[in-house]
Amino acid sequence: MWKKVLESVRRLCGGRNPDATPDVEELAREEEFKARLRERCARFRRLLAANKNALEAMSDVEERLTGRRPFGMSYVRAVSTRSTAAVFQMVRELNALSENKYAGLQAAFDRIRQEMESMLSRRISVADGPLILPLEDIRLADLPQVGGKMANLGELAAGVGLDVPVGFAVTVSAYERFMNCNGLRDELESRIQSTDMRSLDALFSLSAALQQQVLTAPLPPELEEAITEAVERMRERLGPDLKLALRSSAVGEDALGVTFAGQYRSELNVLPEEACEVWKEIVAAKYAVTAMSYRFQHGIPDDAAPMSVGVLAMVKAAAGGVAYSRDPVAAAQGLERVALNAVPGLPQAVVDGTVTPDVFIFSRENPPRLLEKRIANRQPGQATAAVEKAMSASGPEHGVRGGASLSDAQAATLARVALALEEYYSEPQDVEWAIEAGEGRVVVLQSRPLREAAGAGECSDAAAPPAPPPPGLTVLACGGVPVSPGVGMGQAFVARKEVDMLSFPAGGVLVVERARPRWATLLPRAAGLISETGGMAGHLASVAREYRLPAIFSLPDACRLLADAGEVTVDASRNRVFAGLQPQLLADCVAQPDLMAGSPVQERLAALARLMTPLHLLDPESPDFSPANCRSLHDITRFCHEKAARIMFDGEAGASRRMGKQLKAGGKLQYWVVDMGGGFTRPVRGSVVDLAEIACAPMLALWDGMVAVPWAGPPSAGAAGFMSVVFESAMNPELESMAPNSMANRNVFIISARYMILQARYGYHFCTVECLADDDSHDNFVSFQFKGGAADRERRRLRAEMLAELLENHDFRAEAKDDSLFAVAEGLDAQETLQRARLLGYLLIHTRQVDMIMLDRDRAEALGNKLARDMRELSQRPLPAFERRAH
Repeated sequence: MWKKVLESVRRLCGGRNPDATPDVEELAREEEFKARLRERCARFRRLLAANKNALEAMSDVEERLTGRRPFGMSYVRAVSTRSTAAVFQMVRELNALSENKYAGLQAAFDRIRQEMESMLSRRISVADGPLILPLEDIRLADLPQVGGKMANLGELAAGVGLDVPVGFAVTVSAYERFMNCNGLRDELESRIQSTDMRSLDALFSLSAALQQQVLTAPLPPELEEAITEAVERMRERLGPDLKLALRSSAVGEDALGVTFAGQYRSELNVLPEEACEVWKEIVAAKYAVTAMSYRFQHGIPDDAAPMSVGVLAMVKAAAGGVAYSRDPVAAAQGLERVALNAVPGLPQAVVDGTVTPDVFIFSRENPPRLLEKRIANRQPGQATAAVEKAMSASGPEHGVRGGASLSDAQAATLARVALALEEYYSEPQDVEWAIEAGEGRVVVLQSRPLREAAGAGECSDAAAPPAPPPPGLTVLACGGVPVSPGVGMGQAFVARKEVDMLSFPAGGVLVVERARPRWATLLPRAAGLISETGGMAGHLASVAREYRLPAIFSLPDACRLLADAGEVTVDASRNRVFAGLQPQLLADCVAQPDLMAGSPVQERLAALARLMTPLHLLDPESPDFSPANCRSLHDITRFCHEKAARIMFDGEAGASRRMGKQLKAGGKLQYWVVDMGGGFTRPVRGSVVDLAEIACAPMLALWDGMVAVPWAGPPSAGAAGFMSVVFESAMNPELESMAPNSMANRNVFIISARYMILQARYGYHFCTVECLADDDSHDNFVSFQFKGGAADRERRRLRAEMLAELLENHDFRAEAKDDSLFAVAEGLDAQETLQRARLLGYLLIHTRQVDMIMLDRDRAEALGNKLARDMRELSQRPLPAFERRAH
């Protein structure tokens, strides 16, 4: 036995002193410590993995709050769960590493998690209130119960004295009663939460299932009775031939800062005995594809848009349409005008975009002056008998000329109505109206804020008319009505049926025969919109302006002309469609809007973010650096990481004190190396290890990349870049403290023969590199986490994106979120894995402090090209024979 011990001693001592007396107890203690270190390293790795997941979730939250991508409540709940689960694991691993030294951290975590769960569980609901409200009793204050459409209708009847239809509202309380009956709400929410709302396939399937559930659910008896009795009272008042219009009036329309134009359902000419069933159909239509997609794009959860329904007496209309008190398209060019769109009969054809309406343009003076009139080319007989009768009854001065749906005098009256409503509500109005047959009475059917009146898709010189197009462009189609200004480019795609939605390419130009509201589902993915019918007052036009999507309507033969056009450029400012992509026309146009801004979902995420992302614990040496002062998940991750690193690498029990060796490699930075077994070529006594004594292939590969190309030092920053660093260092409270401490300049490798993890800090930059390069390629990986910098946030973000792009060119899966980068290459053989580790070593050295120049486009591009060139050359260079060092 002693012989074996002596052989072990000779191996550990490298054979230099075969006569030395072994200290068996010391060897045993060292092996025991190594076993504990392996266990600690396993826990530390799990803590780091959880830290990565937590920081990824927090970075994703910050990125989502910028408004670049839409998200729903399912994302809010998922990211909350992901972040709390990761932080919980960090707390558990730290307490295991420290023998429960930081038990108070669990209490801080529980407090923050409970606050987050409380925010997520809050439901927007108005359950208490009457089931029915007569229209004559409704005012703006009733909006939470009856929605904006019915609240405005009741208000303008009482406050302005305009004629409105007779009717009542089935309230939000009635809707809540129905949704809570038989567990319907919980079942719908469960299905919504489990569906990827970005997938049109999934959305179509979900829509069909949800609508079927609503339609087959029974009405609460008291609700059915209330609707039936209210309808009967209307019949007693208006006569036995009563027909009804049931119109959606969801809470959230207009009040949430979005139009919801055409996203919900209305039904006309409903028989009184069918009112209850049709009410249920309108509630079910809340879950139509177009409505759910619209709410998702705007960050409106299902519970933030409860449905009220207006039940109104049908108006026998001679003509109908929409009046804009401020023309939204002209406003984008600095012009002040009133715009009317009109058709014979009901206004439905205007808002549905199924026909090309008559257009009347008036000045905004008192009285309004007719500036322009465009009468649509309708086929003979399209002006209904009711129109002819109403116009002849109005006298010759009010009669229809040339097939127009309105006389000039009637149009002027409607312009005055629109301006009067703008004055009453103190903002531009979108007014839906009808002229009653026989009496010629103007009946207001709806008035809502015209939120798009400020101009959408406008260019930098909004007041100037568009210049002539550059010479040499091929015009594929021209004419029509510009309903949303701007320029868009993409593949022309003609859609004729609903199923065509599934084939629409992202970034395409949508071309349709009729401007129906259902096409709104595709607008967030489109670069432009063209329709053969419709006008600027249609629902689809309103949504296009809301999305700042260039759109031309009533463009003759558009589907035929563009069916095989390929890539096209839509210029809605000049009413032309050009062949090919013409980026020179895009120069002055503004970015897409943030559709999520101010939405309930975004506000909910922002509230949660205040418990997740702020960093208050800045200085590890401060007495305030304690569990009791952790006010966010970020604080807890910072505390866990700092304390775990100290346990591993610092203090009396730390690996770097007990077994860490300072690396002798001529570098200016301090690197410490901890061997878990097999990482050194021989036992190393003393406090220093030479690079020649390292046997860890991943560490040697990383180091080879760090020294492969001499570093020329940080780039010389311009004044803006330098001042950005100075300003951020002085003013940004979330930058890590640079106060001297025992860990400030200590960069630690933990190694074995085939495994390495590096924790490094270079100034304000933090990075972790981990690599396993074994014979089994299935387990091999090399990962890189990077965060920080002292320049402003935009420069740091651009650097992270540059690093991600560089690594993706070498088989890494990389994701940049804000100033953080997460990259990994997996499943490669040992040599390929080591090759990627070497590339990371190169980047570690050569991307220090480059954030200062990232807003200098030319210098940043030159730097990116140099880094790419060096990495390409380095990847072609054979690896040194690292394995030969292993003992």
